[in-house]
Amino acid sequence: MIARLRGTLADFTADNAVIDVSGVGYLVAASTRTLSSLGAIGEEVVLHTEMLVGEDFIRLVGFASAAERDWFRLLVSVQGVGARVALAILSALSADEVHRAVASGDHAMIARAQGVGPKLAQRIVNELKDKAGGIALGAGGPAAPSGSQSQDAVSALANLGFRPSDAAAAVAKAEAEIGPEASFDLLVRTALKKAAK
Repeated sequence: MIARLRGTLADFTADNAVIDVSGVGYLVAASTRTLSSLGAIGEEVVLHTEMLVGEDFIRLVGFASAAERDWFRLLVSVQGVGARVALAILSALSADEVHRAVASGDHAMIARAQGVGPKLAQRIVNELKDKAGGIALGAGGPAAPSGSQSQDAVSALANLGFRPSDAAAAVAKAEAEIGPEASFDLLVRTALKKAAK
């Protein structure tokens, strides 16, 4: 199993990159977000990877972050979502945006990805809503909102018995309403009101 590649960016196309690792060129499929973050040909890159093995193929898929890789794994666990559709979703939305969409039940946001219709988007949200709380995103903890105060608020709601996905959705809604600079107490109180609805 190849979990990570560190090497030189040798070439890239619209959906693949070639990473030269000690003279061996690895062809790695990736989202357009990951490909755009790689830099110029000849620069050193690091990619988190997932190895897909089928009856007649072995394929590497690369990700700019571990969170993006974790979402890829969750997305392909949904019936009807293959590697291509999962990469289309991760091209249209960042890992944080996918987390927010799933946690808040916003299937229309998922449906923005190419090749994802409303029914598939609804299935993705329904199947992953309870699993989303366990994925760490961005620089910090398991919440969709960014910033340690938001993550602390999600943790507070989780300690009160809310599911992680519900807690993350409530804090994201509260933060959108009162702004990211609000005090911790106000954020938790507003999130509790949102969660109770």
